[in-house]
Amino acid sequence: MIEPFRTNLPLLRDVARVRMYTDCTMDEETILTRSADADAVMVIGFHVPDAMLDRFCGFDGGPGHVRCFAFGGTGVASYIDLARTREHGVRVCNIVHYGDHAVAEHTFALLLELAREVGRLNAEVRAGDWTGADGYALHGKTIGLVGFGGIGQAVARIANGFGMKVAVWNSHVDPMAAAGLGVDLIDDMGDLMERSDIVSLHLPLLAETAGIVTIRELDQMRPGTLFLNTARAEIVEPGALTARLLRGDVRAALDVYEREPLPLDDPLRRVPGIVLTPHVAWRNDEAYVGLTRQVVQSIRSFFAGGDFNVAN
Repeated sequence: MIEPFRTNLPLLRDVARVRMYTDCTMDEETILTRSADADAVMVIGFHVPDAMLDRFCGFDGGPGHVRCFAFGGTGVASYIDLARTREHGVRVCNIVHYGDHAVAEHTFALLLELAREVGRLNAEVRAGDWTGADGYALHGKTIGLVGFGGIGQAVARIANGFGMKVAVWNSHVDPMAAAGLGVDLIDDMGDLMERSDIVSLHLPLLAETAGIVTIRELDQMRPGTLFLNTARAEIVEPGALTARLLRGDVRAALDVYEREPLPLDDPLRRVPGIVLTPHVAWRNDEAYVGLTRQVVQSIRSFFAGGDFNVAN
């Protein structure tokens, strides 16, 4: 994202002095040192645990200096304690709709891998195996979406193109958007999962959505259901998805996990037929441009007294 950031930095001309490093480090001490005396910090790719937050902002009685964190993503609650920053008057910003199409396309890449196993078949043909495999038809199947914001709506449009039926858990759904995409609204999440051939999660991680998908709903998925998560692992009750998948009657493709990077001993790795990608659904050139611009706009707004993309 270095070049997209450089392209957008002129937005801060005559607003703020910028200190930018172009190497990659996740080391907390290095990040703290490089952010010395900064009023605002852009947070991309690293977590800000409470001890680090204390030193950034002086919550521990030290000489804190940061008054604004501009987060380059939508799941900021899993990176920074929003309640704590709000209590101390420190602004946290996130970004919106920067990767709607990227995540929707990756969702279908995962679904198609479950349906047609192209990766496995490619490896087999290269090894001289011409056995092949039967595919799983998407046309006419029902995909149930838990979450219907920008990403969920983009997924629905792609699903319509495949001739699929789209059902949506009816929580805070824009009725005009639902009507325009011809979706079936279902009030109970468990009922949605029971009716769907494919279940795909597209909720943001907020205080009210953390753990909202429980074992009760997951238990209602029928054997043979395909399950996708390109949203956040934390919207699922801790341990519930692993327990459900280890029963072996539901196939899944995941891009997000309770612990990232996914540990080598994580039981998810033992789930038969699971497809795993390393939290990359949002990553493409178009998303990088939108992400970096919004992060810089958040900083500019903070210094100018505005409220652009405030998350807390």
